[in-house]
Amino acid sequence: MTFASHLSHAFVGTDARLRRQVVYWAITVGLYAVCVLLLVFQSRVGVADPDVVSMLVTILVAGTLLFYLPVRMSGRLALSPSMLAMAQAVFAIGCIVAAYAVVGPARASTLAILVVVLVFCAFALTPRQSYGMSMFAIALLGAAMVAMNRLEPDRYPASQELVNFTLAASMLAAVTFLTGRLSLLRDKLKTQRAELAQALARIQELATRDDLTLLTNRRHMNELLAYEKERHDRKGHALSVALLDIDWFKRVNDACGHAAGDEVLRDFAQQALSAVRATDVLARWGGEEFLLMLPDTEPQAAALVLERMRTRIAAHAFSSGESPLKISFSGGLTVARKGEAIAATIARADAALYAAKAAGRDRIVNV
Repeated sequence: MTFASHLSHAFVGTDARLRRQVVYWAITVGLYAVCVLLLVFQSRVGVADPDVVSMLVTILVAGTLLFYLPVRMSGRLALSPSMLAMAQAVFAIGCIVAAYAVVGPARASTLAILVVVLVFCAFALTPRQSYGMSMFAIALLGAAMVAMNRLEPDRYPASQELVNFTLAASMLAAVTFLTGRLSLLRDKLKTQRAELAQALARIQELATRDDLTLLTNRRHMNELLAYEKERHDRKGHALSVALLDIDWFKRVNDACGHAAGDEVLRDFAQQALSAVRATDVLARWGGEEFLLMLPDTEPQAAALVLERMRTRIAAHAFSSGESPLKISFSGGLTVARKGEAIAATIARADAALYAAKAAGRDRIVNV
């Protein structure tokens, strides 16, 4: 990592939300810098008291630097973006109104900075909070105008102050309206984004789940098998694979109907799933056939999992719509071999499954 990267991480952090807040703070610093330059210029040309300007510039610089700390530590202090934005907005409004009072003939230029500050606040404030900030700015600015007119009526004539106040109030009202519309649009986009995320999650689920049993489907299981086989070949971890087939399932369909058969498949899937470990993946392979993938599992440990599943299935009463059914299954278990295609592993498990059925069903054959 370069020195610039280290410096960036130290200054703005790595969290996206924090980085965004620090960027907003940096933009605010830029606005304060414009205000400081304006004050210094007015002091140099003799239209503002240098001592007052120096004091105000000191307050601006100190306040700006102090605000960096709560922004940078907002996560630890549990400070929301709106809380930080309101605090900075109050400080900025106070400083800009103070600048308006001391810069003399060029004071109207500070009104533009005031409007820009409130526009940036809109990105973190609710419409009600933006309205409150605008009302606070108008009230504080109006009080400053009245006070300066009474203290220096020649320098701050009532007619000019009325024009400036009307201009500022109009701009702030427009900003408040626009930020309200912006907030509504932002909320709408947020809602649409959440709905889109839900829709994408649903599409992803439909693409990877079997509709009937809600187990992993064959297509997704092939992807998982390919990944685990590559990991097995690269790192040498054991990978066991088992093919399972419900015994005499055609008789269930013939005797009880396909609806009852579907219910047996759903029930079988849940019972089988409850017998496997969190790291195992069970998929519906097709019809009444299922495939179980057991990563990082030697054949002996895999056989214990399958035997637990067989015992649980045998003890369970399956509903057929009339009387409970007893169901069993046969299984073929094998372990992947380094360098062979996963299709060869599955073919070997399939051969073991046929051997289990030929041997009388309701058993697991390990090859």
